[in-house]
Amino acid sequence: MRILLIEDEPSVSSFIRKGLEENGMLVAQAFDGTTGLTLALREEFDAIILDVVMPGINGLEVCRQLRAQQGMKTPILMLTALGTTEDIVDGLTIGADDYLPKPFKFKELLARLNALVRRKKAVDQVLTAADLELHRESKEVFRDKKLIELTAREFRLLEYLLVNKNRVLSRSDILENVWDVTHDLGTNVVDVYINYLRKKVDADFPVPLIKTVVGMGYTIKDT
Repeated sequence: MRILLIEDEPSVSSFIRKGLEENGMLVAQAFDGTTGLTLALREEFDAIILDVVMPGINGLEVCRQLRAQQGMKTPILMLTALGTTEDIVDGLTIGADDYLPKPFKFKELLARLNALVRRKKAVDQVLTAADLELHRESKEVFRDKKLIELTAREFRLLEYLLVNKNRVLSRSDILENVWDVTHDLGTNVVDVYINYLRKKVDADFPVPLIKTVVGMGYTIKDT
Protein backbone atom coordinates (compact mmCIF):
# COMPACT_ATOMS: atom_id res chain seq x y z
CA MET A 1 0.00 0.00 0.00
CA ARG A 2 1.38 3.43 -0.98
CA ILE A 3 0.51 6.37 1.27
CA LEU A 4 1.09 10.11 0.84
CA LEU A 5 1.60 11.82 4.20
CA ILE A 6 1.20 15.62 4.16
CA GLU A 7 2.09 16.89 7.64
CA ASP A 8 4.23 19.90 8.56
CA GLU A 9 5.12 18.90 12.14
CA PRO A 10 8.34 16.80 11.87
CA SER A 11 7.70 14.84 15.07
CA VAL A 12 4.14 13.92 14.10
CA SER A 13 5.17 13.09 10.53
CA SER A 14 8.02 10.88 11.76
CA PHE A 15 5.72 9.10 14.24
CA ILE A 16 3.12 8.34 11.56
CA ARG A 17 5.65 7.31 8.94
CA LYS A 18 7.41 4.92 11.33
CA GLY A 19 4.12 3.24 12.23
CA LEU A 20 2.99 2.90 8.63
CA GLU A 21 6.31 1.46 7.49
CA GLU A 22 6.26 -1.03 10.36
CA ASN A 23 2.93 -2.18 8.91
CA GLY A 24 4.45 -2.77 5.48
CA MET A 25 3.38 0.44 3.77
CA LEU A 26 5.39 2.69 1.46
CA VAL A 27 5.24 6.32 2.57
CA ALA A 28 5.93 9.49 0.59
CA GLN A 29 6.18 12.64 2.72
CA ALA A 30 5.45 16.30 2.13
CA PHE A 31 5.87 18.99 4.78
CA ASP A 32 3.70 21.69 3.23
CA GLY A 33 0.48 21.88 1.24
CA THR A 34 2.04 23.00 -2.04
CA THR A 35 4.46 20.07 -2.22
CA GLY A 36 1.77 17.65 -1.09
CA LEU A 37 -0.64 18.84 -3.76
CA THR A 38 2.03 18.46 -6.45
CA LEU A 39 2.83 14.90 -5.36
CA ALA A 40 -0.83 13.91 -5.13
CA LEU A 41 -1.49 15.12 -8.66
CA ARG A 42 1.68 13.63 -10.13
CA GLU A 43 1.75 10.17 -8.56
CA GLU A 44 -0.68 7.40 -7.68
CA PHE A 45 -1.38 6.65 -4.01
CA ASP A 46 -3.74 4.29 -2.22
CA ALA A 47 -4.59 6.96 0.35
CA ILE A 48 -3.60 10.44 1.53
CA ILE A 49 -3.14 11.51 5.16
CA LEU A 50 -3.57 15.28 5.18
CA ASP A 51 -3.04 17.74 8.03
CA VAL A 52 -5.36 20.76 8.05
CA VAL A 53 -3.16 23.48 9.58
CA MET A 54 -0.06 23.99 7.44
CA PRO A 55 1.94 26.94 6.11
CA GLY A 56 1.05 28.15 2.63
CA ILE A 57 -1.81 26.10 1.25
CA ASN A 58 -3.70 24.55 4.14
CA GLY A 59 -5.13 21.05 4.13
CA LEU A 60 -8.70 22.14 3.38
CA GLU A 61 -7.55 23.94 0.23
CA VAL A 62 -5.37 20.97 -0.81
CA CYS A 63 -8.38 18.68 -0.43
CA ARG A 64 -10.62 21.06 -2.36
CA GLN A 65 -8.17 21.29 -5.26
CA LEU A 66 -7.69 17.52 -5.37
CA ARG A 67 -11.43 16.86 -5.49
CA ALA A 68 -11.76 19.46 -8.25
CA GLN A 69 -9.64 17.20 -10.47
CA GLN A 70 -11.72 14.79 -12.54
CA GLY A 71 -11.11 11.21 -11.51
CA MET A 72 -9.27 12.10 -8.28
CA LYS A 73 -10.91 9.64 -5.88
CA THR A 74 -7.95 8.75 -3.68
CA PRO A 75 -9.20 8.40 -0.07
CA ILE A 76 -8.26 11.36 2.13
CA LEU A 77 -7.94 11.09 5.90
CA MET A 78 -7.66 14.57 7.43
CA LEU A 79 -5.77 15.28 10.66
CA THR A 80 -6.16 18.39 12.77
CA ALA A 81 -5.78 19.82 16.23
CA LEU A 82 -9.12 21.50 15.60
CA GLY A 83 -11.92 19.21 16.65
CA THR A 84 -15.10 21.27 16.51
CA THR A 85 -18.17 20.13 14.61
CA GLU A 86 -17.72 23.01 12.14
CA ASP A 87 -14.17 21.91 11.31
CA ILE A 88 -15.30 18.34 10.74
CA VAL A 89 -18.18 19.44 8.52
CA ASP A 90 -15.89 21.70 6.49
CA GLY A 91 -13.44 18.88 5.83
CA LEU A 92 -16.06 16.31 4.88
CA THR A 93 -18.02 18.79 2.76
CA ILE A 94 -15.07 19.54 0.48
CA GLY A 95 -14.32 15.86 -0.08
CA ALA A 96 -12.37 14.33 2.81
CA ASP A 97 -13.36 10.72 3.47
CA ASP A 98 -12.65 10.68 7.19
CA TYR A 99 -11.46 13.01 9.95
CA LEU A 100 -9.20 12.31 12.94
CA PRO A 101 -8.56 14.99 15.60
CA LYS A 102 -5.16 15.27 17.27
CA PRO A 103 -3.93 13.80 19.53
CA PHE A 104 -4.80 10.29 18.36
CA LYS A 105 -3.62 6.74 18.92
CA PHE A 106 -1.77 5.23 15.97
CA LYS A 107 -3.96 2.11 16.08
CA GLU A 108 -7.01 4.25 15.40
CA LEU A 109 -5.33 6.01 12.48
CA LEU A 110 -4.28 2.66 11.02
CA ALA A 111 -7.77 1.18 11.39
CA ARG A 112 -9.40 4.17 9.71
CA LEU A 113 -6.82 4.20 6.92
CA ASN A 114 -7.28 0.49 6.19
CA ALA A 115 -11.06 0.89 6.17
CA LEU A 116 -10.85 3.72 3.63
CA VAL A 117 -8.57 1.73 1.32
CA ARG A 118 -10.76 -1.40 1.54
CA ARG A 119 -13.84 0.66 0.72
CA LYS A 120 -12.16 2.24 -2.31
CA LYS A 121 -10.90 -1.12 -3.60
CA ALA A 122 -14.40 -2.56 -3.40
CA VAL A 123 -15.71 0.35 -5.47
CA ASP A 124 -12.80 0.23 -7.91
CA GLN A 125 -13.20 -3.40 -9.03
CA VAL A 126 -14.74 -2.09 -12.28
CA LEU A 127 -12.99 0.82 -14.01
CA THR A 128 -14.82 2.68 -16.78
CA ALA A 129 -14.43 5.31 -19.48
CA ALA A 130 -17.52 6.00 -21.59
CA ASP A 131 -18.74 2.56 -22.75
CA LEU A 132 -15.44 0.85 -21.86
CA GLU A 133 -15.35 -1.42 -18.78
CA LEU A 134 -12.34 -3.09 -17.19
CA HIS A 135 -13.15 -5.76 -14.60
CA ARG A 136 -10.16 -6.14 -12.30
CA GLU A 137 -11.34 -9.30 -10.57
CA SER A 138 -12.13 -11.33 -13.70
CA LYS A 139 -9.47 -9.60 -15.87
CA GLU A 140 -12.05 -8.94 -18.58
CA VAL A 141 -12.49 -5.85 -20.74
CA PHE A 142 -15.67 -4.85 -22.57
CA ARG A 143 -16.53 -2.01 -24.90
CA ASP A 144 -20.18 -1.47 -25.76
CA LYS A 145 -20.74 -4.85 -24.02
CA LYS A 146 -18.38 -6.60 -26.47
CA LEU A 147 -15.53 -8.62 -24.97
CA ILE A 148 -12.05 -7.38 -25.92
CA GLU A 149 -9.17 -9.84 -25.67
CA LEU A 150 -6.00 -8.29 -24.20
CA THR A 151 -2.60 -9.66 -23.27
CA ALA A 152 -1.49 -9.34 -19.64
CA ARG A 153 0.67 -6.31 -20.45
CA GLU A 154 -2.05 -4.63 -22.48
CA PHE A 155 -4.47 -5.18 -19.61
CA ARG A 156 -2.03 -3.64 -17.13
CA LEU A 157 -1.46 -0.63 -19.39
CA LEU A 158 -5.19 -0.06 -19.88
CA GLU A 159 -5.76 -0.46 -16.13
CA TYR A 160 -3.14 2.19 -15.37
CA LEU A 161 -4.69 4.58 -17.89
CA LEU A 162 -8.14 4.05 -16.37
CA VAL A 163 -6.98 4.44 -12.77
CA ASN A 164 -5.61 7.82 -13.88
CA LYS A 165 -8.50 8.69 -16.20
CA ASN A 166 -8.44 12.27 -17.53
CA ARG A 167 -4.84 12.74 -16.33
CA VAL A 168 -1.97 13.03 -18.82
CA LEU A 169 0.62 10.32 -18.18
CA SER A 170 4.15 10.70 -19.49
CA ARG A 171 6.04 7.81 -21.03
CA SER A 172 8.23 7.77 -17.91
CA ASP A 173 5.14 7.45 -15.69
CA ILE A 174 3.90 4.54 -17.76
CA LEU A 175 7.28 2.79 -17.92
CA GLU A 176 7.65 3.02 -14.15
CA ASN A 177 4.16 1.81 -13.28
CA VAL A 178 3.45 -0.73 -16.05
CA TRP A 179 6.94 -2.06 -16.80
CA ASP A 180 8.56 -1.31 -13.40
CA VAL A 181 11.34 0.60 -15.16
CA THR A 182 12.56 3.55 -13.10
CA HIS A 183 14.34 5.36 -15.94
CA ASP A 184 13.77 5.84 -19.65
CA LEU A 185 15.92 3.38 -21.60
CA GLY A 186 15.22 5.13 -24.88
CA THR A 187 12.74 2.42 -25.86
CA ASN A 188 9.52 3.03 -27.77
CA VAL A 189 7.73 0.15 -26.02
CA VAL A 190 5.10 2.51 -24.56
CA ASP A 191 4.17 3.87 -27.99
CA VAL A 192 4.06 0.34 -29.42
CA TYR A 193 1.69 -0.90 -26.73
CA ILE A 194 -0.49 2.19 -26.93
CA ASN A 195 -0.94 1.36 -30.62
CA TYR A 196 -1.78 -2.25 -29.72
CA LEU A 197 -4.45 -1.00 -27.33
CA ARG A 198 -5.88 1.45 -29.84
CA LYS A 199 -6.33 -1.31 -32.40
CA LYS A 200 -8.36 -3.32 -29.88
CA VAL A 201 -10.12 -0.64 -27.82
CA ASP A 202 -10.71 2.18 -30.33
CA ALA A 203 -10.38 0.95 -33.92
CA ASP A 204 -13.85 -0.59 -34.28
CA PHE A 205 -15.71 2.14 -32.43
CA PRO A 206 -16.79 5.62 -33.57
CA VAL A 207 -15.30 7.56 -30.63
CA PRO A 208 -11.62 7.01 -29.72
CA LEU A 209 -10.95 7.08 -25.97
CA ILE A 210 -7.13 6.93 -25.85
CA LYS A 211 -5.67 10.36 -26.60
CA THR A 212 -2.16 11.55 -27.41
CA VAL A 213 -1.14 14.85 -25.81
CA VAL A 214 1.71 16.01 -28.04
CA GLY A 215 4.98 16.41 -26.18
CA MET A 216 3.47 15.21 -22.89
CA GLY A 217 2.15 11.66 -23.12
CA TYR A 218 -1.16 9.80 -23.16
CA THR A 219 -4.54 9.91 -21.45
CA ILE A 220 -7.86 8.12 -21.59
CA LYS A 221 -11.09 10.13 -21.45
CA ASP A 222 -14.81 9.53 -21.36
CA THR A 223 -15.28 11.43 -24.62
